[in-house]
Amino acid sequence: MGYVNLTEFILLGLFHNEDVKAMCSVLFLLCYLAILCGNLVVLLTIRGSQLSEHPMYFFLSYLSLMDVCFTSTVAPKLIIDLLVQCNAISYNGCIVQMFSAHFFGATEIFILVVMAYDRYVAICRPLYYMITMNRPVCYVLVIVSVIGAFMHSLVHVLIVIRLPFCGANEIDHYFCDIFPLLKLACADTRLLVIIVIATTGLLSILTFVALVISYIIILSTLRMRSSKGHRKALSTCGSHITVVFMFFLPIVFTYVPMGDSIGDDKVFALFYTMIVPLFNPLIYTLRNTDMKNAMRKVWCQEQLFEGN
Repeated sequence: MGYVNLTEFILLGLFHNEDVKAMCSVLFLLCYLAILCGNLVVLLTIRGSQLSEHPMYFFLSYLSLMDVCFTSTVAPKLIIDLLVQCNAISYNGCIVQMFSAHFFGATEIFILVVMAYDRYVAICRPLYYMITMNRPVCYVLVIVSVIGAFMHSLVHVLIVIRLPFCGANEIDHYFCDIFPLLKLACADTRLLVIIVIATTGLLSILTFVALVISYIIILSTLRMRSSKGHRKALSTCGSHITVVFMFFLPIVFTYVPMGDSIGDDKVFALFYTMIVPLFNPLIYTLRNTDMKNAMRKVWCQEQLFEGN
């Protein structure tokens, strides 16, 4: 069978039932709007208050930005496909979507690592905190996270653009990702699957384990203290741990299995592309007194200003 130059792919999506599609299109639209509003409120609250001077909230603002960007690479196309049943995506559009999803997702992973390091320094080495986590260092850590995510995404793009296709263009997913594309290739992709598992799956596992160990150390340090900020620090770490588990576990289940065992990718992907970004603003604000106070000051002041 000869190779052909595909110009587009067909995304099979999440559902086949038309009634379910109509209902879920409205549900996902509401979720997407909630993700945009929630994360933008967190981002603007931090940038418009003194919280931006604190390293933890500096990183949290970038995490919220990544949530918005990450979901925006997937959700609009998913909602449109469910509404108008136009599941086609161009070859170039597919590559761009895959690169963007991996870029913003990997940046979010690295920022979560940076936030764990920030909490470690703040709690385990408090006397050196302001020296270690000064603003230039914070900017460097964000830049390094972006560069690392770019290199990670570039590897996936280089893998896909070299794949030969024989005409089959139906992707059993709701967005372009590396494993579904490997399954369409007219070549032996077993080595490539191993490379993807090593670069994404294994990296996710190692990062997740490292984060869990770091928070165990942080929590054990907190238990030995009876300071006034003990409960506040414990609440902050609890929020971080919740986000880490919610974000990493679906990624691990998605990218660790071998290619032929992938069946629930769409369910796991829906979790880390839609559900986690939806709950992140709630997790970081409901139990955070500083965030709630800053939101009252920023948004109530703006309303008073508009009223005057």
